[in-house]
Amino acid sequence: MAVKIKRIITNDRERQYWKEEELAMGEVTDCTHVVNIYPDVAGQQIYGFGGAFTEASTYNFSLLDAAVQEEVIEGYFGESGLRYNLGRTHIHSCDFARGNYTYIEDGDSKLRTFSIRHDTENMIPMIKAAVKASSTPIYFLASPWSPPAFMKTNGEMNHGGKLKKEYYEAWAAYFVKYIEAYAQEGIRIDCVTVQNEPAAVQTWDSCIYTPEEEGEFAADYLVPALRGAGLSDVSVFVWDHNKEEVYNRVKAVFQNQKARACVDGVAVHWYTGDHFGAIEAVKRMYPEKRLFFTEGCVEYSRFADSGEVQKAEMYAHDMLGNLNAGIEAVLDWNLLLDKEGGPNHAGNFCAAPMMCDTKENTLEKRLSYYYIGHFSRYIKRGAVQVMSSAYTDKVETAAFRNPDGERVAVILNKTDEPVEVTLREDGQGVNTVLEAHTITTFVYS
Repeated sequence: MAVKIKRIITNDRERQYWKEEELAMGEVTDCTHVVNIYPDVAGQQIYGFGGAFTEASTYNFSLLDAAVQEEVIEGYFGESGLRYNLGRTHIHSCDFARGNYTYIEDGDSKLRTFSIRHDTENMIPMIKAAVKASSTPIYFLASPWSPPAFMKTNGEMNHGGKLKKEYYEAWAAYFVKYIEAYAQEGIRIDCVTVQNEPAAVQTWDSCIYTPEEEGEFAADYLVPALRGAGLSDVSVFVWDHNKEEVYNRVKAVFQNQKARACVDGVAVHWYTGDHFGAIEAVKRMYPEKRLFFTEGCVEYSRFADSGEVQKAEMYAHDMLGNLNAGIEAVLDWNLLLDKEGGPNHAGNFCAAPMMCDTKENTLEKRLSYYYIGHFSRYIKRGAVQVMSSAYTDKVETAAFRNPDGERVAVILNKTDEPVEVTLREDGQGVNTVLEAHTITTFVYS
């Protein structure tokens, strides 16, 4: 009896998005065009997929009418959309905020004036709408871009600078207050990173840590503060920056044995290229650590002239490579940007899977949105990555085994020509053709 297999295709040229077809798997005799799936050769467990609730995204969301807001939330977190189950937040302002802000008055090292009132205007309402729409609990990761200006060596939130040693304890306490304040709003923060991009001096909110400083802050201040507040279940991640330096950075941070013992994971971004081998190196050397991809976007400063197919393929290529290398969670950057790619107080504009015109009250789902869906809609929380192999470099593949035993295989064809493929597991398979510049997901039991 043939096994039924569901094939989901996105082909922009034919205006097909998540087009579903049912095929039958049978015995494979011709092995010329095989993509093999090895479901018993398992890798890391998958936590899920999601995006960032930046102030830019949530402010744009607040300007849309109720019907379009519902379309945004359903499109990302609902059953008919991407089925996201992860979210990222920023601890006070980031570049995709409307300006620098903190949760305390200037100079308040005792944190007596701490309040997340600013976030209750737009960020928390959108987060709550997402939580309500999601059929699974949403895990949240929070990252800071900069401590308050008075805590830093350069006296401002932008242009780098460092956290002054005398404020390490106060800054760790700030994390605790943030997590507790969000909990009072019914939003559980599951993970924090020590610092967003700790090696980059930016014209926007930024702060520099050496590996030694990051390890010391995590081990001697942040983790003890979390444990002292009864928040030992909140995971702490380091790096939260580009992949090309991740192995050397993590190795240097973990020279501090206390940091290696108490840090739970490593976070990476994509802005300096693939470097999938760097992820695999961290996974091999530190198999006990979790690996999250926490930020990536198509920057207008670098890819303004790229087409929508190229942008979507950037996402799919990076997700396939990261997941094969050991990444356990994938978080896109902004959920919703305006037609300029903002707002952004540093002029650092970019694209998002959903773009809106707040004056016209319209919403556009970009092709990248549909490409992301080939992963987030079908790879369930608790799935494991499994091995796959392909007969040609014209296709890129990744495969997964869902908790219920269901198989998911995602195959990308970035070439200008159709490619024949026979998807095969244990001698059973299906013959198909992957059209040029398409992504296809196969789901079967």
